[in-house]
Amino acid sequence: MSKFNESYIITMKDIVREGDPILRQQTEEVTLPPTNEELETLKCMLQFLKNSQDPELAAKYKLRSGVGLSANQIGLNKRMFAAYFHDEKGNLHEYGLINPKIISHSISMIYITNGEGCLSVDRDVPGYVPRYERIKVKAIDITGKEVTIKLSGFGAIVAQHEIDHLNGIMFYDHINQENPFKLPENVEIKSVF
Repeated sequence: MSKFNESYIITMKDIVREGDPILRQQTEEVTLPPTNEELETLKCMLQFLKNSQDPELAAKYKLRSGVGLSANQIGLNKRMFAAYFHDEKGNLHEYGLINPKIISHSISMIYITNGEGCLSVDRDVPGYVPRYERIKVKAIDITGKEVTIKLSGFGAIVAQHEIDHLNGIMFYDHINQENPFKLPENVEIKSVF
């Protein structure tokens, strides 16, 4: 029985930090249909993101603000993640996705000017993280239905960051080792934010 249920509040002590082997593992697909326990865990992960963005709750529970959380970041070897963020236009997006898979992506790329951060990384890692500008993701949502979601801009970055986690890849693996601020050549690339 997982402790991550509706009444459990995830705090920073639950977040696995870099160096833990689970962050470098390819996570296992969730057997479908997902169990109630798995759906509860996903709801719990989503609630953590909401709490982390609420100034009062974040202060009360000493939470770092996050926009995405993958199951292996709370120590579970399951292919699922939660995301809660506002896009460039200020629209709110909320996702709990199981077995997400990028089925198509743009050639054009984007990056965040001041780099990416991660709840599992307690240090500043300078450098640009190139990501696809637009992606299409197929997954099972928090209600157990199959969905295909089109994401662009910041939303595409969040989803790629989380899907990378599920594949054992950290965001800084994408940073150019020789020159952290060097961008890929021969591809259209621009910054968001």
